[in-house]
Amino acid sequence: MTSRSPKTTARTSSEARAVARTQTLLKGKDGIGTVRRTTLPGGLRIVTETLPSVRSATFGIWAHVGSRDETPTLGGATHYLEHLLFKGTHRRSALDISSALDAVGGEMNAFTAKEYTCYYARVLDTDLPLAIDVVCDMLTGSLILQEDVDAERGVILEEIAMTEDDPGDVVHDLFARTMFGDTPLGRPVLGTVDTVEALTADRIRRFYKKHYDPTHLVVAAAGNVDHATVVRQVRRAFEKAGALTRADAAPVAPRDGRRTIRTAGRVEVLNRRTEQAHVVLGVPGLARTDDRRWALGVLNTALGGGMSSRLFQEVREKRGLAYSVYSYTSGFADCGLFGVYAGCRPSQVHDVLSICRDELDRVASEGLTDDEIARAIGQLKGSTVLGLEDTGALMNRLGKSELCWGDHMSVDDMLARMAAVTPDDVREVAAELLGQRTSLSVIGPLKDKQADRLHTAVA
Repeated sequence: MTSRSPKTTARTSSEARAVARTQTLLKGKDGIGTVRRTTLPGGLRIVTETLPSVRSATFGIWAHVGSRDETPTLGGATHYLEHLLFKGTHRRSALDISSALDAVGGEMNAFTAKEYTCYYARVLDTDLPLAIDVVCDMLTGSLILQEDVDAERGVILEEIAMTEDDPGDVVHDLFARTMFGDTPLGRPVLGTVDTVEALTADRIRRFYKKHYDPTHLVVAAAGNVDHATVVRQVRRAFEKAGALTRADAAPVAPRDGRRTIRTAGRVEVLNRRTEQAHVVLGVPGLARTDDRRWALGVLNTALGGGMSSRLFQEVREKRGLAYSVYSYTSGFADCGLFGVYAGCRPSQVHDVLSICRDELDRVASEGLTDDEIARAIGQLKGSTVLGLEDTGALMNRLGKSELCWGDHMSVDDMLARMAAVTPDDVREVAAELLGQRTSLSVIGPLKDKQADRLHTAVA
């Protein structure tokens, strides 16, 4: 995204204004909760949700790139780039970027995932133009200087070291590797010390130019915002950077996956001197677009999603074997994971695994009771609504829906899909997923005999 002459930019601006397309995706009541999308001719999509009753707004830009788009030699490049976009542009230094939002009490941050990256700012509604200008400038005008790459390398290596000091976090990366092997989904988002040290400014710049084209970006804003005003301000910022030059460009379609190979029955043990043993026992799950994901959400909630869940009751409440125990799901474009995590004393690891495995087998063969399913549906509905009570959560839903599904579902429709899940739906998903061979990842100070016995947990 290089600077262009004013003449070229002006011509692009004229073309953009001629063919921008706006749609109302969801109609709110009295304008509240209305979701609109405008697609600019450069392929940039702008989606907003209007909530006139609040005094804040969250603005974000989502990039259709994550760690699964990296080759082995580019491991950690997406996350590295996330850091570098805060280091300065043609118009602002790193201090200018941070101080601009600090001066108005705003919050600004970013995160990198397996399949997308997001940069966002949350501000008072009156300061939204500033947030738009700063975030758009970061995305279109980053310098990516060699000295910034060198300086930030140390920061990222410290971040990797900090993560490595948290075995409760590392065990999930280990489980991804156990399930997906040496594939992009199996590698850590942060990269490794070796890959981060090998990345150069030139390679990161090429990665930036390839994946931060407007066709790969989605702008999302939620709160006390006016759609037409947001579109005008975003378009002006991108045109100023000369980023909307391809009048006939179309947005990239949602990711369709790469038929990632999943494994089953594998055990990986990382021996470390920790106070607890950290374990994840799991199976292949569902892709995020699978219609059965609603039933899986109910199953996950009933099995390990709260204090009344089976795993919490059996492992913690009845036996006192763990402080933290839960189940979780991760859905990607073409596949997914279902896992059970527990942290316990090393001497209790086999007991905990035995209980977890017994519960998975029992639910796979017998299903859940109607009361458990009803309670899980109620819990899901409540947590969904409560989780969307702030503009940041709404912005996240907008960005992910546009980028990952290409479609938007109202909260009422989501609640209806949850309520429509039947006991038979849950039992069918439980039988199919939990009936598979499990894989296991463990981090802790385990003796050789203990480690050898872990293979029986997946037999």
